[in-house]
Amino acid sequence: MDISLLAIIFLFVASAFAGFVDAVAGGGGLISLPSLLVALPNAATPDVLGTNKLPSFLGTSTAAYSYVKRLRPDWRLTFAMAIPAFIGSMLGALAASNFPKDAARPIVLALLVIVAIYTWRKKELGLNENFRFARKHNILIAVVAGTVIGFYDGIFGPGTGSFLMVILVGVVGFAFLQASATAKIVNWGTNLGALLIFGFNGHIMWLLGLTMAVGNIAGALTGARWAIKGGSALIRKVFLVVTALLILRIAIDTFF
Repeated sequence: MDISLLAIIFLFVASAFAGFVDAVAGGGGLISLPSLLVALPNAATPDVLGTNKLPSFLGTSTAAYSYVKRLRPDWRLTFAMAIPAFIGSMLGALAASNFPKDAARPIVLALLVIVAIYTWRKKELGLNENFRFARKHNILIAVVAGTVIGFYDGIFGPGTGSFLMVILVGVVGFAFLQASATAKIVNWGTNLGALLIFGFNGHIMWLLGLTMAVGNIAGALTGARWAIKGGSALIRKVFLVVTALLILRIAIDTFF
């Protein structure tokens, strides 16, 4: 596919901003995927989805590494969530072509509205750790949530970061900063799973994807440092803004 230099520059900048936002609170796909759809109006949908996964995967890898260097994740819970999420994402990507996305949008929209209202009303939510369940129950929650959210990310995608954060903060009881670190590792697994399936089926524009990845990695490095410095209070604010924008985008897709 012939792509103009202007379109490449636009996608590079959009991917850098997406990496920054995603590293702080998730939701980078809110920026990168629509940008690809605008810049490549004639591209096949699977090619757009597959190409988007490449910079997302590499940017998330960078953000996850930045968090792990400065924080100490709960590795047992993280792997209990990330491994099922990886498998679920592969299954979701395999089923993506047969999934009625138009039917799913209202459900996703309603869930995101609930997430936003719950987070906004609970002013102290995620500012400090507040574990609600025994250790074994938290592991079970991580396994189930990882499987479901991973499948959702492979088959549909928008809001994956928001759903991971609300489970880790609102259900498990992590502070936003710790939850963001864990979510990045889990999201790394979901991106890898979907990327393998899209790549195997030839739905990745590699040169464009790698060009976007350079911007995404730069944004992810900056975003992760900014989030660690600002702490849970800052991540909570960005999370609410990103979730509100995601609600707006899906509402437009659903009703217009």
